[in-house]
Amino acid sequence: MKIKDILAPESMIMDLKATTKDAAIEEMADLEVATGIVNDKDAFVKSIWDREKESTTGIGGGIAMPHARNKSINKARVLFAKSKAGVDFDALDGQPVNLFFMITAPDGADNTHLQALSKLASLLINPDLVEKLKAATTPEEVISLFEAAEQDKDEADKKSVKPTGDKPLIVGVTACINGIAHTYMAEEALIKAGEKLGVDVRIETNGSEGVKHQLTADEIKRSIGVVIASDKKVDMPRFDGKRLTNHAVVDGINKPEELIQTILDKKANVYHATEGEGSEEVASTGIWGNIYKNLMSGVSHMLPFVIGGGILMAISFLIENYGGGANTPAFKALNNMGTLAFGFMVPVLSAYIAESIGDLPALMPGFVGGMMAANSGAGFLGGLASGFIAGYLMILLKKLCSKFPKNLEGMKPMLVYPILGLLFIALIMAYVIDPIFSGINHAITGFLNGMSGSNLALLTLILAGMMAIDMGGPFNKAAYVFASGAFANDPKSATAAVLMAAVMVGGMVPPFAIAIATSIFKNKFTKDERNAGISNWVLGFSFITEGAIPFAASDPGRVIPSCIIGSAIAGAIVGFFKVGVPAPHGGFWVSPLSNNIVMFFVATIIGSLVAAFILGLWKKEIKK
Repeated sequence: MKIKDILAPESMIMDLKATTKDAAIEEMADLEVATGIVNDKDAFVKSIWDREKESTTGIGGGIAMPHARNKSINKARVLFAKSKAGVDFDALDGQPVNLFFMITAPDGADNTHLQALSKLASLLINPDLVEKLKAATTPEEVISLFEAAEQDKDEADKKSVKPTGDKPLIVGVTACINGIAHTYMAEEALIKAGEKLGVDVRIETNGSEGVKHQLTADEIKRSIGVVIASDKKVDMPRFDGKRLTNHAVVDGINKPEELIQTILDKKANVYHATEGEGSEEVASTGIWGNIYKNLMSGVSHMLPFVIGGGILMAISFLIENYGGGANTPAFKALNNMGTLAFGFMVPVLSAYIAESIGDLPALMPGFVGGMMAANSGAGFLGGLASGFIAGYLMILLKKLCSKFPKNLEGMKPMLVYPILGLLFIALIMAYVIDPIFSGINHAITGFLNGMSGSNLALLTLILAGMMAIDMGGPFNKAAYVFASGAFANDPKSATAAVLMAAVMVGGMVPPFAIAIATSIFKNKFTKDERNAGISNWVLGFSFITEGAIPFAASDPGRVIPSCIIGSAIAGAIVGFFKVGVPAPHGGFWVSPLSNNIVMFFVATIIGSLVAAFILGLWKKEIKK
């Protein structure tokens, strides 16, 4: 199948009107539906945004490649769109995007379609083609440019010489989540960079068609190093003893020469399979970046237990207060279910931090360590510590067992790791972590319970403000984890309830502020933005801060400071009046549990109005 078979004049927008990322996706999705490529716009747009949340498809150089593969798509197609002014699409280089390639593939797309899609993606590495596409004025000209580029590539591939052994050989793996575009663009970029630097490059791709160009044991043995450009887990043990650099797939597209040069300059660390992949990740992302990644792995698995258990507990409290008391069957059932789920919060957090560091063998020690922390004075902080200790303990055990005879290899996962992992984490928790963190938790609890007036208001001001800094990112998660940790340690604490109320209002203010601003200051938002603002009423009511993210991404200099100020004010009001909500999630849905429901609403309303008016007055009027 040729590239022209997945391009069509009716699937091209030569003058994209959208000025924001959200509007651009909507405009392109409307054409996909109108041309019969997509049968369910809502499902399709959701899948596009799900992919964008993993990492932006704005790859830099003025190009974005949003893509999806699911049941809402009828036919493999590439929609081409061109924006003269450019759209802020969260591109990796921070520059506006002028060329869009919206790639669609149905669930049952055959290999011929996927090969054509991958070839198109690889052609976009050619800067000459990109410049010609930017200058194109008709759909026919766009198709003609791709046909000519495809023919040139086919001829070049026929003439290409396979590695002979005369040049140094570098091997690598490229892979992205959907495996439609980025995988093959990174492959092409690395091969071209190798030609420029005078080395042979062999790349194994792990895309929609499965593994292609699989590296042989001989190639790996002959290679001087390995470049991993992948957003998925890669079969790593085969690269044991090789210099290896491990990056996201977009780095393979945007800085291939830098990755290869790292191998040539011998700056890449030597990878040892027995150490696990964590050591290389530390080298690539930094110690703190690696700690954050592992922590977020635990938090993401913990949240369903916090939210599900917490909300059921909250509903049971409503029944207790307003529906017949603690002896009703409904209260007992809901409270038991909620308490049981909420009780797994610390063990699950610890288990998945450990698993993120030391892989599957670390999961059980991490879970047991977290359970010991939850059932002792070590509490939430002890559970955090047990996760990291169990993870790195397993890495240490793998190193110590790396010299086992091959005929005893099967004993390690079945006997050695579970028994020694459990024994060591239990001893460490009992004799080190519990004594230390019990004292720390006692001190923190005493400090929090002793806070009053301006002191408590200052703490809640900071926590609520942090919720609006990155709306779901590290600052937001840090504030929420601090408050939920205090709540987990002592759910009956009045101060813990105040901290939960503070992060809740801090997280509700940004979407409410967007909803208010787009309703009042209509001349400062596009029609698409005003339509998107409506949904933020519901999102704000439900404590879903992420509804404000598209607006913050398109205008961070105004949206984020406005929301921080509004959230901080709301948090300060909560702290000053000691407004508590004994539930870890729910927004206004759990407001009847508040000890001061009026001030809970007042704090949110005042903070939202302040943020909305700062934003509305700050933004410039849109020129018609």
